[in-house]
Formats: sequence, C-alpha cells, structure tokens
Amino acid sequence: MSQNPLKKIALIGNPNCGKSSIFNLLTGLRQKVGNFPGVTVDKKVGVAKLNLEEEVEIIDFPGTYSIFPGSKDESIVVSTLIDRTDKNHPDAIVYIADVTKLEPQMLLLTQIIDLGIPVVLGLNMMDLAEKEGIQIDVGQLKKELGIEVVELSGRTGYNLSVLKSSMAQLLKNETVGNNKTFYHPGSNLKEIVAAVQNVHDEPNNYKALLLVHFGHQHKMLDASQQQAILAIRKTHQFNELRAQVEETMSRYDRFTPVLKKCLRDSKKGEASFSDKIDKVVTNKVAGPLLFFALMFLVFNAIFSWSELPMNWIEEGFGITGTYLKTILPESWATDLLTDGVLAGLGGVLVFIPQITILFFLISLLEEIGYMSRAVYMFDSIMQKFGLNGRSIVALVSSGACAVPAIMSTRTISNWKERLITIMVTPLISCSARIPVYTLLIAFVIPSYTVWKVFNSQALVFMALYLLGIISALLAAWTFKKILKSDEKSFLMIEMPPYRAPVVKNVLFTVKEKVMSFVLEAGKVIMLISIVLWFLASYGPGDSIVQAGKQAQIEAESKAMGAEQTANLVASKQLEVSYAGHFGKAIEPAIAPIGLNWKMGIALITSFAAREVFVGTMATIYSIGSAEEDEYKIRAKMESAIDPETGEAEYNRATSWSLLLFYVFAMQCMSTLAVVKRETKSWKWPIIQFTYMSAMAYISSFIAYQLLS
Repeated sequence: MSQNPLKKIALIGNPNCGKSSIFNLLTGLRQKVGNFPGVTVDKKVGVAKLNLEEEVEIIDFPGTYSIFPGSKDESIVVSTLIDRTDKNHPDAIVYIADVTKLEPQMLLLTQIIDLGIPVVLGLNMMDLAEKEGIQIDVGQLKKELGIEVVELSGRTGYNLSVLKSSMAQLLKNETVGNNKTFYHPGSNLKEIVAAVQNVHDEPNNYKALLLVHFGHQHKMLDASQQQAILAIRKTHQFNELRAQVEETMSRYDRFTPVLKKCLRDSKKGEASFSDKIDKVVTNKVAGPLLFFALMFLVFNAIFSWSELPMNWIEEGFGITGTYLKTILPESWATDLLTDGVLAGLGGVLVFIPQITILFFLISLLEEIGYMSRAVYMFDSIMQKFGLNGRSIVALVSSGACAVPAIMSTRTISNWKERLITIMVTPLISCSARIPVYTLLIAFVIPSYTVWKVFNSQALVFMALYLLGIISALLAAWTFKKILKSDEKSFLMIEMPPYRAPVVKNVLFTVKEKVMSFVLEAGKVIMLISIVLWFLASYGPGDSIVQAGKQAQIEAESKAMGAEQTANLVASKQLEVSYAGHFGKAIEPAIAPIGLNWKMGIALITSFAAREVFVGTMATIYSIGSAEEDEYKIRAKMESAIDPETGEAEYNRATSWSLLLFYVFAMQCMSTLAVVKRETKSWKWPIIQFTYMSAMAYISSFIAYQLLS
C-alpha cells in the first residue's frame, strides 16, 4: 500500500540568519544533501516530526536577500516559488530572520507574503536580542504582517515546539492567512500585469509581475508564452532595473513604519561588542596580519594534526593488505582486491583527516562570525583577478590539500568566480608535492647557509610555493578574460555579530563534507586506482612471467638476497607492463624535457597522487618500497647512468625540469574527481588537466633546454 508523499515546507532567509541551526534542530540526523535539478547548488533536505502523527519534508533553500537574485544560485528561490509545477515547490514557508538585523530581512519576507504561499516568520537569535537590549512586540507584528510570528533561538532550541505547532497549523490553513499586500504596482505596471495574466492564467498579481521579469526565460512557460511575454516587455518598454528599484523602495516605505511600531532598541546608537572587535579585525593593517596568522594556524593544524591519523589509515590498509595476501590464494582476484580495490579505498579514506580538520576549523570561524570579515577584507584584491573574497579561503587551504580546498568554494555564489577558483586552486603547491620537492631539490641546489640564517634548499622550497601562488593568480586573470558570464560580480555579505559557535552545526557541516567526498569523489578515485593497478600489473602476452624469470636468473647470478630479488623482479616486470610500454611510448614526447621512459612511468603512476612519484622511483631502481629511506633513493638516482649516452640520468637540468613539471602539472586524480563532482561535468576537469599539463610541459622544456 503506497503512502502519500510528505508535504514540503521551505526554510528561506537571508545568509547568516541562522537558518542552518533551525534546520538541524528540526531534522536532526534525518537529513541528506542532493542537488536542485539542473544546477550544482546543494539542496539540503530533511524530515521533521511536527507531532505524533504528522511528518513533513524540510527543504533548506540557499540564503538570498531578495526575490530578484544576484547570482544563478540564488535564482533557485524565485524559480521554485513562482513555478507551481516544480517538484520542490513548497506547500508552506518558514521564513527565518535574525531579529538583531530585522529591517533589511523584511524585503524578502514581504515579497514571499505577496506570492500568496502560507508563511510563518521565525524571529531567530532572541537570546542575542535580549543581551543587546532589543525588544519586539510580537502581537503587534503579527497584526501588521498578517502572518504567524514565532520567537526562536537556534542556539538553545527555544520555542522549537511552538514553531512545529505553527507549521502544522499552516498546512491545515488554521492560521491567519496572508491578508496583507506590501506592493502595489503603478498604473503602467497594472497594464503589464493584466497582459501577462491573459498569456498565463495566473491570478496572483505579484507572480504575474515576476513573470514579466523572468518568464521569457523560464521553463514553466512554453515557447509561445515566452515569446508573448517578450512582446509585452517590448510593447510597454519594461525596464527590469527601474521596476526592481521602485519595488524595493515601495516595500521599505511600507514595512519600515511597521517595524518602528513593533521594535524598540534601548542601546541604539551605541557601538556594539561586534563593532568594537571589528575596529581591529577589519583594520587595513591589523586585519590581514590577523587573517594570515589564523590561516597559518589552520594550515599548520591540517598538516600536523592529520599526520598521525593519516599514518594510522595508511598503516591499517597496509596491514590489512598484507594479511589478506597471506590468507588468500595467489591469484589475479587477490591482487585486484589488495593492490587495486584496497589501495583505491585507502586513497579515498586517507584524505578524511585533512578534510575533517579543515572544515571543522573553517566552520568554527564561520560560526563565530569571522569568515565574513575575511571575505570582506580581500574581496577588492581578489576581484582584480576574477576571483571573489571567499576565494582566499580555498587558496590558502590548498597549501594543505586541493581536495578540501575545492570543496570549500561552495560558499562562492557567483558561478564564474567559483569556477575560476576551482580551476586555479590546484596550482597552489599542496603537501603531496613535498616528497617530490625534497627528493629533487638536492639535485638542483647544494645545501649551504645563506646570510648565516637561511638554508639554501629551504629557500628554493619556498620559491616553488611562491611560484605556484603567482601562477594561480595569473591563471585566474586569464580565465577572467576568457570566461563570459551575465552574472554581475559584486559581494553582498552580512556581517553577523560575533557569537559562540553552535557545536552541533559544526559537526553537521563536517559530516556533510566528509560524506560528500567519500561517496561522490571516492567512486571516481577507486575506478582510476583499479585501472592504474591493471596497467602496472599486466603486460602483453606472457611478458610479465618472462620478465620475472629473467630477473630471478639475474638475481641468482649476482647472489642477491630475498628483498633485493623481489625489488629486481618488480622493476623488470614494471618495465614490460602496459604502464612500462606506455612509458616507452611517450618517451619521444617527454625526451625534449629531459625525461626517459622510467620517469614517464613515474608521471603515469603518480597520477594516483603526486607523492607516488617517490615510491615509483624506489621500485624502478630496485631499492625497496616507498617506506625506504629517501636518501637511498637519492643515492641510487645519483648513480643512474643512461646506457645510450653514458651520462647521468639525473643532472641539474633534468631535476629542474621535473621540479617545474610537478609545480604545475595536475598529477592528482583525487583533485580531478572532486572538480568533476563540484562542476557536475567532465568538461572542466579535462580543461584543467589540459592547461596545467601545457604549463608544466612548456616550463619544463624551457628549463631543460636552457640548462642542458
């Protein structure tokens, strides 16, 4: 027997109004994250129990300031609310407003009231209002607005049961209806509204007016209706911007006197606690210094706190793989399980500590109200490069790992700026490049002291990071010129008051981000890991078997030990594997940048993760696994001689070529998987891989040709 679908209630409000806190209180663990149809914007949906009998579906809509959106993401709100056929169209609305900053939030509320959808106003942060001396006459406000009003606190859960009762009454139409109208169009607009109602049977005057604004491009109308709307706009010389400004001013004229009747602020005119802190936090000198100090602490925490749990995960998968190999029979299935599936799973889960720490700390800064200040401070600088003030968070955190950094771009509402941030973030050197840098810098610069303070190799290390930062900004500027967008680039951000974080909200955010990575990006990473395992484990015909036999004969003739023999076998088999053949196939292409087929294999295998380069070098040169001392790898690489030329394989020119290649190249399948997940398309990760590979190749070519 089929059940009736749950009724839908939308949570709507301005950004930073505390909507997420109310959503978490209503739904608890009964929530999930998806996407609105056709867009990359997250849709948080949960189930709330209003009483013993009734459950409803709660949809947490993106924060927006007006029914007239400033970005494509915000357009979801108007698109869903005016289209009754949209599957996300709500049966009722709970409008959450920060009572300490109520006036600007009345604009969107009155627009929703005029749409005729049942709505209840939730006045959030009443605990803060009391501390700040703000008093509100709820009874008078109900009378003036013509809707139910409930005082709330997302921090303490105050009046949550009253809100649930009001929501249940809304759905039963037991509350006072929306009997107020806050916008009355002028005579010319009345004619336009009447004309639209002839085209589309829409009795609501305000919805008809919105169809003039958006209907000519809206899926709710067929082609003939869209053309008719365009004709109406042309006939009446409809000016969107002027109509929007007139509407906004008209609404303020109507609801400002209402608030004066209902709202009293005993401390009006006094500098608030937040204002006093902002004198330091947003200061032109102290503000950026404080930001970089905090980001350094975040970066350091990601780098140091995650090391131990990441080691545990890697060791755990290593022990599990070894154990399975001892209890399972030797077969391709065992190898696939241990070296393919298990290795791929480990490649997914090993990032969880970094993602968890990053989003835990960023969520804390967001909850206390700091991140809005950081975004405001850097917006003007970032705009010059086609980025956004919010991009600074992704660029800084990418120094630890590009995967969580790209996920953090979801806070950027402008799609063009978000896309540019995603496209350039991997150019910032991440922690995975460190093993490659430390291995190769020794071939480039001898270790000595500069100015009696700095280590020469440490300065080169820092220079590589600076090179990544500069290239990211230049790439962003280039994308700004290439990418076209109708979205206006501006930053509208509410400065929330400083407040103690709600730990439950922080934990919900961390859980959402971690699960999103594991379930979405993880599937792609696992697939590529299995493909890489196959390429490195198998070769044409019986070439792998023959290579193993030849290696055994060579080992016996040289009286090698068991470990040395195993390393030699692995090296010879790698050479004749599909990966080895591919390495030799691309050798003509990489020869101009000073690389041979062995390094070609390293380029292929390190696509799993940049740091795999060191492990691949260890296997190729028959010196053991990636856990071996890196100086053994370096010594073996130093003594490697090209059999054809008789020259050292790793000289200064080759090492600089490899270093620059790894500075720019997209050698990380995890990052590509996350880019695909965030953009919902393979187009952008392919473009990203292509342009970064081109930068890597050209820079390596120039360096090698100049130095060789």
